[in-house]
Amino acid sequence: MPRTTPLSIGVLASGSGTNLQSIIDACKQGQIPARVAVVISDNRNAYALERARKANIPALVFERGAFADRHAFEGAIVEALQSADVELVCLAGFMRIIGKTILNAFVERILNIHPALLPAFPGLEGQRQAFEYGTKIAGCTVHFVDAKTDHGPIVLQAAVPVLDSDTVDKLAARILREEHALFPEAIRLFAEGALHIEGRRVVIDPQPQPIQDQSL
Repeated sequence: MPRTTPLSIGVLASGSGTNLQSIIDACKQGQIPARVAVVISDNRNAYALERARKANIPALVFERGAFADRHAFEGAIVEALQSADVELVCLAGFMRIIGKTILNAFVERILNIHPALLPAFPGLEGQRQAFEYGTKIAGCTVHFVDAKTDHGPIVLQAAVPVLDSDTVDKLAARILREEHALFPEAIRLFAEGALHIEGRRVVIDPQPQPIQDQSL
C-alpha cells in the first residue's frame, strides 16, 4: 500500500551531525517521503542538537552517566523514540554500540552509515584504517544494525578512490560527501518499501510501491 504519511525518523547522533543535516535537507526538499521526528544525543555538546533545533525538531540528550546501566540508558531512548512515533532509527555518528533494548524495539528498523566499504575496516576511523592499510578503493556503507559492530546486512555502498596525493583528512572529506548522498537514498528506499532482508543480503525491489503525493 502507498504511504499516506511521511516516514517518521528518529536520528541518534553524538557529534557534528553532518549526516543528520543531509537527512533533514532531503526531507525538506521532498527527496524522500519522510520527516525527522526527533534527534537524540548522548553528548550535550553535540552540534547535531543545534542542527535539530534550527530545523524545529525536538532535540533530546540522554547521557550514559545519568543512568544506572545500559539497559536503563537504552530504555529511555526507546521510550523517547516510541513517544515520537518513530518508524525508522538512523544512526548518524552515534558513538555507542546499540544493545538489545533498542534492537528488540526496532527489529530490522535501524540503519547506520559507516565510512568504509564493509566488511573491511569496521569500528572507529574507517577512513584512517583504509588509508593506512594502503587500499586503493575506500568508501562508505549504509547497513541494517544487528548485535555485532558494523555487521548487519548491507543496503548501499559507494566507492571512493584513494589518490596518491591523499591525506587521511582529504580522503575522509570525499567519503563524507558520498555519505551525504547515500544515507538519504537508503532512507528513501526503506520508506518506499523497496528493501527486503533475505539472510545476509538486502534485496532492492526494482518496482516498489509508489508514494502518495503528500500535497494531495
